[in-house]
Amino acid sequence: MSQTHLGPRRPSLGLVQTVIVSYGDGHHDTPRGDALRIDTRPLRNPPTDPDVRERMLHATGLDPHVQAYVRATPGFERIVQRGLDHTLALLALPGRRFRVDIHVTCGGGLHRSVVVAEELAARLRAAGIGVEIEHRHVDRPVLT
Repeated sequence: MSQTHLGPRRPSLGLVQTVIVSYGDGHHDTPRGDALRIDTRPLRNPPTDPDVRERMLHATGLDPHVQAYVRATPGFERIVQRGLDHTLALLALPGRRFRVDIHVTCGGGLHRSVVVAEELAARLRAAGIGVEIEHRHVDRPVLT
């Protein structure tokens, strides 16, 4: 797969122990393989909010105003913390010989999944975990 198709990919400086892939279920090309799956669809979807729709249609979860919007959504902290707790538990398994893959999904893969994936990656890096992150659909148009 080409780097352009996959969207921005940012590795950590250390050993990669976790790979996070954000994507949109609506594109019908779910990442394959065993992974911890985090569903962000319970969070508010920026393009469906009439107060911010126009600004959000041309932005992604990599933009600060989208990040602020999604982070302010009730349930955001619970979803991120649950993903962090599960990931750390898997990484702490005695004799573990595998990396932990995490698939973070929303409808289109542009807003909610990207913000949650970025936040989870930041917290894992802060804990000293090597993370690679891929935003699979961040360069696609908003689904209607």
